[in-house]
Amino acid sequence: MRGRPVPICDRRAVLVGFGAAIAAAPARGQGAVVVASKSDTEGTLTGSMIALCLEDLGIPVQRRLGLGPTLIVRSALMSGDVDLYPEYTGNGAFFTGTEGDPVWKRADGAYAAIAAADRAKGLVWLGRAPANNTWLIAVRGSLARREGLATMADFAGAVRRGLILLAASTEFVESPAALPSFEAAYGFSLPMNRIISLPGGDTAVTARAAAQGISGVNAGMVYGTDGALDALALTVMSDPKGAQIVYEVAPVIRADTLARHPRIREKLDPVFARLDAHTLRRLNARITVEGQVAETVARTFLRDAGFIA
Repeated sequence: MRGRPVPICDRRAVLVGFGAAIAAAPARGQGAVVVASKSDTEGTLTGSMIALCLEDLGIPVQRRLGLGPTLIVRSALMSGDVDLYPEYTGNGAFFTGTEGDPVWKRADGAYAAIAAADRAKGLVWLGRAPANNTWLIAVRGSLARREGLATMADFAGAVRRGLILLAASTEFVESPAALPSFEAAYGFSLPMNRIISLPGGDTAVTARAAAQGISGVNAGMVYGTDGALDALALTVMSDPKGAQIVYEVAPVIRADTLARHPRIREKLDPVFARLDAHTLRRLNARITVEGQVAETVARTFLRDAGFIA
């Protein structure tokens, strides 16, 4: 449900179809600000929040929500076909080709690094949400309670005791930034016969397998703000050593657009400051679990919080 790339050549970040996506775009309305998002649940949710807030300011908006994967939307922003969209700080590691730099594993460092790099490209990062939507591992709640599992250090101990059968994507298993990073940080090695590796990266599948014990699975790859986590009674293992890159979502806007509409910053910063992990999980769940429309969920949240009329 998340829309962030892994490396530039990853499965969701290829530029195939970019030309077609731009060609199919409707003409920009007179003076309209084009708000886009990626084609995942959280992207559509936060993109809807941005659009609704701008309209509350009286700014005409053209929506291009669900435009496509990361690099399609990023390229549209840089070319000027899009004015702003929600992006994740950790993707700066891949945009700048500095995946190995430890700065991306610190929330403040990641935000400062991508903000500085994009400033030179005429892009401005507005305030970020205090929610890390990174790769994590969730364990079936009953197992976590019985064994006292709360952190990746606890998880490592459970692996050494032979208690874990993990469902995860092939990329999570093989990418140095994912499971191997956890193993190095917490001193464990999960044998391949204790992993069910899936070709796709759908965390709804891996989370459900862990929750329901499908094929004996009791742990699953998840993302930090997945909507189904609470509904499935899973316990997310915290990462106190910061093994993973930090992914906090924030609006990224073209500097010339912000110069024309400077009130956008003061409008959006408080909204994203309210989007902690618990809030995003709850809002995402209304879409993925309850089947509500993303814009309806966004509008209700903004109204209830007093951000829009």
